[in-house]
Amino acid sequence: MGQAQSGEQQAPPSHEEVSQQLAVKFAQKCFTSLELCSLKDVFKSLADNEQHVRYLKEDTIARFLEIPDILGASPVIFQMVSYIGAFPFLHDAPAVLGLDQMIMVITIMTERYRRILAKGATDRTKLLFNSLAVYDRKLSKTASQVEKKEQRESERRTDGRTVPNSSVAGFAVDEPGEDEDETPDEDDDELVLAAFASMDYLEAFKQENRHTAHGSMIPADNFRKLIMLLLLIAPLEPQESLAVHAGRLVGDELENLRSTAECILAAFLNVETSPGIRFSRFNSIIPVSLPYLFNGFNSLFERFLFSKNLDFSKHKDEGKSTATPDPKTPLHVPQPLLQDQGSIMNINILSQLSFFLPGSSLFRRLRLLYSGDNDGFSMGSFESKVFNWRAPTILLVRGTRLQEESGPGYHAAGSSAEATFTATLPPRRFPTGSRNDKSDQVTFGAYIGEPWRHTHREAFGGDDTTLFQLEPMHDVFQASSLNTDRATFSKPSAATAHPGVAFGCPPSGKTTHNRHTSGLMELGPVSLVLDSSFEFGCFTHDFRSRGGAFRNSVVRKFDFQERFAVESLEIWGCGGDDEAKVQAERWAWEAREAEARRRINLGTGDIEADRALLEMAGLIGGNRSGGSMG
Repeated sequence: MGQAQSGEQQAPPSHEEVSQQLAVKFAQKCFTSLELCSLKDVFKSLADNEQHVRYLKEDTIARFLEIPDILGASPVIFQMVSYIGAFPFLHDAPAVLGLDQMIMVITIMTERYRRILAKGATDRTKLLFNSLAVYDRKLSKTASQVEKKEQRESERRTDGRTVPNSSVAGFAVDEPGEDEDETPDEDDDELVLAAFASMDYLEAFKQENRHTAHGSMIPADNFRKLIMLLLLIAPLEPQESLAVHAGRLVGDELENLRSTAECILAAFLNVETSPGIRFSRFNSIIPVSLPYLFNGFNSLFERFLFSKNLDFSKHKDEGKSTATPDPKTPLHVPQPLLQDQGSIMNINILSQLSFFLPGSSLFRRLRLLYSGDNDGFSMGSFESKVFNWRAPTILLVRGTRLQEESGPGYHAAGSSAEATFTATLPPRRFPTGSRNDKSDQVTFGAYIGEPWRHTHREAFGGDDTTLFQLEPMHDVFQASSLNTDRATFSKPSAATAHPGVAFGCPPSGKTTHNRHTSGLMELGPVSLVLDSSFEFGCFTHDFRSRGGAFRNSVVRKFDFQERFAVESLEIWGCGGDDEAKVQAERWAWEAREAEARRRINLGTGDIEADRALLEMAGLIGGNRSGGSMG
């Protein structure tokens, strides 16, 4: 009998039992006892009760998280959490948001799941896509037809030269020949499989919980609203109220927030022709161009873990009333997100940068080192302001596109400065990067992790050097391991053929013989060039070339080039007070040295006295002759 019983297969637990077990595991492993106690108290104070079921409604969550009504993002967030609340049985979504479901939501939205689901669960990209997506066969078919049409138009734009994997300028498309119902390589969500494996239920539920993305897409308008919210919450700290950033939601600030969101949205689709974003685009763009896009959710959803009713910072003595705070004790006033004002950099640009650069080195830690508007557009001023900064820097340049040579209103003569700059570039053969823009304004930038220095035969910049475009389309070009010609700084001299600042181009000392004799600048496959007067710039993306210092775009799989007149140029230093102190000390030392040289009064006739002065200044002595004094 014992053998017969042991041979019987035990029935797998129900969905409800598994969900409860996983919620308990998440609660025990991913939260402290105080956080869990706070979550229960917050849920109790917010939940509605219907037929003995306690749950959270959309407006309750929106009000608690302080999501601004003007953004219209509350329904989008509620759709996300209702889907994630059904984890790991995602096909049962939307879920009623009880306490167990909210534990799932908070664990996943704050990435605390990594503490127990590290194996095979490195990201949540697919889960977030599915939480935002809707299924609409008609819209999906329309999107597929639009993409095929614009694919053909793109091929016609390349002067009769068909470009593999190309697309219409202005937005990304899937690979040519892709079926409209293409799904990811893995139909099963990695997070789901890791959750089942952690409870030894993998085999019991692996086949049952298959979840595909056939025909689903994220509506463009929903994603726009979400991006605006993510820009707003990007600098949010735990327990910080969103009301602190209310000033970003009025007047010009709101319009600037919306325009920044449009630049990011343009990386995923052409909003004028495509109804939504499919998984293949989402999955290829997010890891490269926007890896930290959803980081703001961490602080936003951690609000559930801090209950005002459980404030242990206040203590009461027996028989005594609560002690009143000392009025002399200064209140903590948070530092502004940006300590300096720039013509390009603002809070929304800063938030946009934090989507692909670590926010810990950006918010409240940037200092304006150089501004062309304030310090003059010259390489000498640039050098004096930037070269002493011993921490990473961010270059931002904004300009207006130069008119196409064949475009309307183009005059062959043009300005002499523009003609001189254009003459140094190879003949133009690529179109602009996008053609549906309402303006010709472009903004590019670069992140450099090393201090700036002069270059002749060897460039500088480590593996973390990054080129990017912020406007009119968000795009990121990461450093390649095939080429180290990442950043150069060459002042005008007889030995420098093409002085200026460049990224992705070989230094002047490495220029090939053909380029040197032709007098043309050697542009890298993916490169940004600024001339020595900081009047003009050129960004090149030669998609068909390989071996450049920066990788090709995952957003625009075609050739393009942007030539522009520089309007603003800024360098921002990443760092805090320590880095600023080192720079100030270096500036002070250089000022003392310059003053010492200025005060040396030679030609008095007393050669020994003059020599003593030079030795005191450190200009001669030891192995230095100092030249003839006779």
